[in-house]
Amino acid sequence: MGTLKTAGSFTLLCIASLTIMVGTLLAPGLVSISQGLGITDNTVLLITLPSLGAVVFAPLAGKLIDKYGAYKLLVIGLFLYGVAGASAYFLKGPTLVFANRFLLGGITAVVMASCTVLISAWYTGEARLGMIAKQGMAIELGGVIFLFLGGLLASQFWALPFSLYLIAWVFLAMLLLFVPSKNSLASNSDEVSEHLHHKANNGLSLKSVYVISTLAMTIFFTSTVLLPITMNEENFNESQIGQLLAFISLVAVVTAGFMPKIAKKLGEPKVLAFAFLAFSLSYICFTQVSTLLLILGAILIGIGFGFSIPLLNHMTVELSDVKVRGRNLSYFTMAVFSGQFFTSFMQYIPGGEKNVFIICSVSAFIIALVLFFKPIKAK
Repeated sequence: MGTLKTAGSFTLLCIASLTIMVGTLLAPGLVSISQGLGITDNTVLLITLPSLGAVVFAPLAGKLIDKYGAYKLLVIGLFLYGVAGASAYFLKGPTLVFANRFLLGGITAVVMASCTVLISAWYTGEARLGMIAKQGMAIELGGVIFLFLGGLLASQFWALPFSLYLIAWVFLAMLLLFVPSKNSLASNSDEVSEHLHHKANNGLSLKSVYVISTLAMTIFFTSTVLLPITMNEENFNESQIGQLLAFISLVAVVTAGFMPKIAKKLGEPKVLAFAFLAFSLSYICFTQVSTLLLILGAILIGIGFGFSIPLLNHMTVELSDVKVRGRNLSYFTMAVFSGQFFTSFMQYIPGGEKNVFIICSVSAFIIALVLFFKPIKAK
């Protein structure tokens, strides 16, 4: 088993940070960006359409990865990500812009799944859980940096955030320089025994991992889509909205760092139950107007993310035989991005944003209870 040098690991983590940025980059400046692009209705689609693209293209991405190899596809994906992301500036009107955002999502699915396949090829066992926790941290750290910069740039000129998509080309250069295209993979038998042992351990099947991933992402991402609207109504400006969303991501980064230790102690279903409990409490905070409760809610929802998505990602890898890992990770990508896309419809729930927050809180609490009592039956 070859080991990856620090620069190589860092490169893979940088690439991971592109996944959350694909939609959220435009969130802080959504109002001015949608005006600049000539979009008056369904502006939330600018943030959520890439996730639909990712869902639609993910199965194809998985098949291509298993056939041609993750490295080749990652190279192509990164190049196209820069092109598709930045070119939106030159488009005008809903049809072209929405088509561009949809396509960008499809490219992101290729980047996300092939990046995780490379990580699982270079690391095994506990080192892999650690690296995938770091990948979750990198995804959220991408959220911190790009949300902060997105808000900052949007306040200068509406189109500037689009230039940030070109950072994919910098990461592409790093990939070619620091990550070897070939790796002597661990023998297959180790993989299979590790995989069977794990399945017996946590009592959750791949299907339930996908379902929980979709639910976690739907509940988490609702805040990314609706907080800018509710905060705007409370007279917060674009920069402040960007800072709060970035703060949520920062909390998620720190939490994901602790996650492997806690998962080892409590077991995976319990950690997931705590994640949903944190989601539930965060939305109670968001229904209130006070800034202090906004910040408390931000801390809680960040904890929820850090305890859920990176762990579910790792569980997908562990439950997948090496031959179908690309395909299974692309299904995980579909689950995560389906969750993001479902939030497009949250605006249409009657009773306004506050009502949506209450629904999210109650749903998360019910899921937490189910997860908390599940392992007892599994044994």
